[in-house]
Amino acid sequence: MRQKIVAGNWKMNKNAEQTEDLINELIQKLPAETESRVIIAPTFVNLASAVDHTEFTPIEVAAQNMHQAEGGAFTGEISADMLKNIGVNTVILGHSERRAYFHETDALLANKVDTALKHEMEIIFCFGEELKDRQNKQHFNVVEYQLKDALFHLPETAWKNIILAYEPVWAIGTGETASPEQAQEMHKFIRETILERYGNDVAENVSILYGGSVKPENAKEIFSQPDVDGGLIGGAALKADNFVAIVQSI
Repeated sequence: MRQKIVAGNWKMNKNAEQTEDLINELIQKLPAETESRVIIAPTFVNLASAVDHTEFTPIEVAAQNMHQAEGGAFTGEISADMLKNIGVNTVILGHSERRAYFHETDALLANKVDTALKHEMEIIFCFGEELKDRQNKQHFNVVEYQLKDALFHLPETAWKNIILAYEPVWAIGTGETASPEQAQEMHKFIRETILERYGNDVAENVSILYGGSVKPENAKEIFSQPDVDGGLIGGAALKADNFVAIVQSI
């Protein structure tokens, strides 16, 4: 049975003190047992302290990115080994902001995925169409190729370490949200695409998260869709009450 997951992507927000305060508030307000896994992704400089701070709590810590190389002359970059060494075992790859601002391609992301898997890391893999793609009725094609180009070279066994996060780019940080029906339609298509390549076992067991302006007011309806297994949360993850309410919507 696939896992329910709520992950908070903090992006470039929260200094060290603010990170500690938010984690303390989450620890205080989250129930000891939840229906879902709870993951937070602070900035690189606060990952080590976040790992220490969340020990013996239900909160897991993920990184927002990593480099595909093992090491070397890549100024400002972070390797998989560095993340593993401080206790971070999950990494977000392929976020639309990385694709847009840092020109990350599916080919590059395939390399990052391979490196993460080599280090036995879990991957939250992000993908999704832009507004023009949906307006031109190309959204299914775009999503299919993003999946195939970055992930379909993997053996079936690798999928136990893959979490998918569908993000319609037009709904990220815009206040716009795909309707529950639109989210379900795409999530169902994603699962069927995986079914065709890998069979029923992989398709039914991979968690597919929705990301795109999820908030307490709409989380329950989105999460109630049969192929939506939780959310990758942006802005609403930066306020404890909002994030906890979303976690409790599962």
